[in-house]
Amino acid sequence: MMTRIVLLVLDGFGIGALPDAELYGDAGCNTLQRLAAISKGLALPNLEQLGLGHLGQFQGIRPMAQPEGCYGTLGFATKGKHSLSGHWELAGYLIEEGERPCETFTPELATALEAALGQKTLGNCRAVNLEPIAEFGTQHQHSGMPIAWIDTAGTILLASHEQVVPAEELYRLAREARKLLKSLMPIVRVVACPFLGHPGTFAITERRRDFAVEPPGLTLLDHLSRASQLVIGVGKVGDLFSGRGVTRSVPLFHADAVMEEVVGLFSKVPRGLIYANLPVINPDLQTTVTTVQQVDRRLRDLQESLKVGDVLIVTGDHGFDCARPNPGHSREYVPCLVTGPRLARGVNLGTRTTAADLGQTIGEALGATRLPWGDSFLDALQSR
Repeated sequence: MMTRIVLLVLDGFGIGALPDAELYGDAGCNTLQRLAAISKGLALPNLEQLGLGHLGQFQGIRPMAQPEGCYGTLGFATKGKHSLSGHWELAGYLIEEGERPCETFTPELATALEAALGQKTLGNCRAVNLEPIAEFGTQHQHSGMPIAWIDTAGTILLASHEQVVPAEELYRLAREARKLLKSLMPIVRVVACPFLGHPGTFAITERRRDFAVEPPGLTLLDHLSRASQLVIGVGKVGDLFSGRGVTRSVPLFHADAVMEEVVGLFSKVPRGLIYANLPVINPDLQTTVTTVQQVDRRLRDLQESLKVGDVLIVTGDHGFDCARPNPGHSREYVPCLVTGPRLARGVNLGTRTTAADLGQTIGEALGATRLPWGDSFLDALQSR
């Protein structure tokens, strides 16, 4: 019987273009493959032991003859390539056609956003990562106007220096923007990015928060809550589900802090789901390589802490091909690596057409009622 599941979602950890990637300008994208090639090989021995090398050709990562885990590939049926759609589908909810977010900073969006905030904003552009903070940070410090932009997947970001606009005030603005933009964008996420430092050294802090609309339907988290299971969200997980179905949320932004928290939760959370999002991919290639390899090293700590009834799952929510000329979110498959005491080893779970299969599997394992989407592969995980 399974009593506790740790779900690690590596943000942007794509392993190959989905069949419809060309429609998104993402034909041929493969986040992990390009990252491995650019870095002349990645050292990910623990992910390798779980079966990652069986999911593609990645320089430095071998297909093990006897993997410690079960391995497969998850696709996404939802039309999109951002964390909101990815996490919702992993949790068994598919965004219906027509609910896709806006992906450009249109004049209409700028007008609506400024009306929602009650003030002018700087930036008002499309950007891959946090470039607008470096570009407009000094002007923001002089004017007090928040910096606003939209990323390559349709997420709206608001940034302000904590000594100019306190973080709590920025949260209020982001919350207000999310509420008032719903009429313009059915699926909307506004991210508040407080930052500190001086021109040339601006950096966002751990006080980043995501403000998203609630999933229109029930998710795995709701079903687990109704089954009296504990659900602990680490990183931005709680924010992505607007807190619904989450017993406790621990908002953290850096991957090392998230892993440290997850490892520490083993002695505090005896059952249910520990669900964490780890930001590992960004446009800075060297930082990405370092972060991914650090996460891999900490995986061994998690595996050594697993007890009978525990399950560890590693997956992703979308791609982020940071090695192409114009980096950004990409429409990709993600890995699904599963291990635990007394679970089967070396089973190929195949290519799943929807990530909702994972949510269905977790729900069945923890005794929740069946979700509307997805097919469980729990039987394949049972040790024979």
